Amino acid sequence: MFRSRSKDEKAPAAKAPVTTSESAQTRDPQAPKGRPTPKRAMAQSQRRSVMNAPTSRKEAVKRQREERRVALAKQREALASGDERYLPARDKGPVRKFARDFVDSRFNVAEFFLPMAVLILVLSMVRVPQLQNIALLLWLFVIVLIVVDSISTVFRLKKRLSERFPNESRKGAVAYALMRSLQMRRLRMPKPQAKRGARP
Repeated sequence: MFRSRSKDEKAPAAKAPVTTSESAQTRDPQAPKGRPTPKRAMAQSQRRSVMNAPTSRKEAVKRQREERRVALAKQREALASGDERYLPARDKGPVRKFARDFVDSRFNVAEFFLPMAVLILVLSMVRVPQLQNIALLLWLFVIVLIVVDSISTVFRLKKRLSERFPNESRKGAVAYALMRSLQMRRLRMPKPQAKRGARP
């Protein structure tokens, strides 16, 4: 009699924690979770970033080197194609693009400086006084032409930039254009996009 009562008293006590734990685990599906459910793309990107995280310093350095190599490759392609997205900072922006097109669309005396300098140097090395005098005069003539053409380029470019971009910063654009005008057309980077004689 005592034995059966003790069994009956222990049975509810043993069942009680099970029912309480089950009630704690079950939750109303309509009740709020206390945080927003992340979108699938965000959750996937978070999982990807965790999976792709470098596990060691050596791996992190290797990954940075690879990312730098890819960025430089894209930059080289952009310099050849003129893609604004991957150009270096000094070449980015509509002001710099206009300055490039302005220089590339016209003949600049300075771009022929290198071949003319080679010719003048050859003439000056010849042991003939008349040719040496001609080389000296040619040298002075070329320098004067470059200075006059550069001054003309500065004034015309400043006027066009102020008309086209009145509310944008034009700092350094003129010097950028002058440095580009000193380079031979085929060696300019980014590659010229404007044709000779075209109005930018």
